[in-house]
Amino acid sequence: MAENEIIIIGAGPAGIAAAIQLKRSGFNPIVFEKKNIGGLLNNANLVENYPGFPGGITGPDLVILFKEQLESFGIDIIYEQVQSLDYDNELFTATTESNKIESKAVIIASGTKPKLSDGITIPSKIKNRIYYEVADLLELEEKNITIIGAGDAAFDYALNLARKNSITILNRSDNIKCLPLLYERVKDNNSIKYLSQIQVFEIDETATNKLLLKCRNNNEDIDIISDCVILAFGRELLLDFMTENLLKQKDELEKKELLHFVGDVNGRLYRQTSIAVGEGVLAAMKIAGKNRTK
Repeated sequence: MAENEIIIIGAGPAGIAAAIQLKRSGFNPIVFEKKNIGGLLNNANLVENYPGFPGGITGPDLVILFKEQLESFGIDIIYEQVQSLDYDNELFTATTESNKIESKAVIIASGTKPKLSDGITIPSKIKNRIYYEVADLLELEEKNITIIGAGDAAFDYALNLARKNSITILNRSDNIKCLPLLYERVKDNNSIKYLSQIQVFEIDETATNKLLLKCRNNNEDIDIISDCVILAFGRELLLDFMTENLLKQKDELEKKELLHFVGDVNGRLYRQTSIAVGEGVLAAMKIAGKNRTK
């Protein structure tokens, strides 16, 4: 273990910002990312509240800029999933399939994972046709896509995919949880249909290889046929890799500013790129400041 190595778990906006700030402070950030850098930003239709882009910028385009900035600082990403993170003898140990790296401080920017079915019966034979994000679907054209959910993600995903497809948003209640701005844009988009009071209880396959959504509306059963289904009704913190031993010491290590949680993994209500970036920079500066005072 090199003295200046700091482990960062996750390369979304928070992890990226932390890595850049640590590098500027003379540290060598070791960044683990299980899939692609950028996190949920890869799904964003339009980011309008991140300073520096007066007309807004798509999530994927912002991710490209983040990647270029990482490369300009010589920060490499280890594309491996952290299987466990432990703390013993004043050292953290992050273990992946092929790596075991130690560090005196860790920044966790692992984000969230989707809630999978929420009571909807889905046969195993079609589970690989049910999606939770849009990043892998942006090339689809002329498809009928159903999105289940009523929050920012559901409406933003709809706007993203509606450029080339027909979208139906299903809300199981009348409660719309997205930003009013997103709702107005969806309402004005002829390629998007919004339906409320639709409870989906099963998704199956038709004889023609389509997806059949069995639904209920005011005690009446209805069927909806779709080419693709996205479940967007909530996410939960991604912290499965933390050992029981580490969880017992979590509060104390946070107080000592050796363990930091940044970005969506904080579980806060407000999930924005700008907030995540700020938290990443702050955590990095705290680690650097602690090191300077020794």
